Amino acid sequence: MAAFTDRLRKNVNPIWERTHQHPFVTGLGDGSLNPQSFAFYMKQDYLFLIEYAKLFAVASTKAHDLATSARFAALQEATLNSEMSLHRQYAERFGISNEELEATEPSFAMLAYTSYMLKVAYQGSLGDLVSALLPCMWSYWEIGKRLADIPGALEHELYGEWVRTYSSPEFGELAEWLIAMMNQLANGKSEQELARFEEHFLTTSRMEYLFWEMAYREELWP
Repeated sequence: MAAFTDRLRKNVNPIWERTHQHPFVTGLGDGSLNPQSFAFYMKQDYLFLIEYAKLFAVASTKAHDLATSARFAALQEATLNSEMSLHRQYAERFGISNEELEATEPSFAMLAYTSYMLKVAYQGSLGDLVSALLPCMWSYWEIGKRLADIPGALEHELYGEWVRTYSSPEFGELAEWLIAMMNQLANGKSEQELARFEEHFLTTSRMEYLFWEMAYREELWP
């Protein structure tokens, strides 16, 4: 029997393949991306991570067992401390100060994406929440692995660290844990509930694409 996440992944394949071919993503792999676009992305992604971490906090309160609750709490802590610290260090290499990161004006795409996920998190079940936040982690892992296969991508002076981070076994382990969690939460659910999870997964997959597009265009508002 196929896993529920196989169904999710198959359904969004056209969107994810467009993401893989997006000039921002391909530019990370071949080094052709304009550093100014990447700096714009870094600032928006910094704001995104702040909101994304809140999803883990909500997930921790909605978990039905101690181990799952602890794992989500640990993910929030790692995001707010370790990942944000690395983000600030990486931003410095592009001339972005901590003050500039904190003063970043949020883009429409960032606001729409995180607002949707937080709405789902607060109003829905743990299954709803995980289905909404999963495309971010899963697609970044997939992007990282694909880019890592491009000769020189892992060693690029500007983007190599990004590719190494998201293609790493450590990040992959987190993505696989979340994929397994989604399958566990889908087990025994009605077709109506599964369709709702699928809709969340589709919506945030679309938002992922729009986030890359926003960064490439350096577009605060459409």
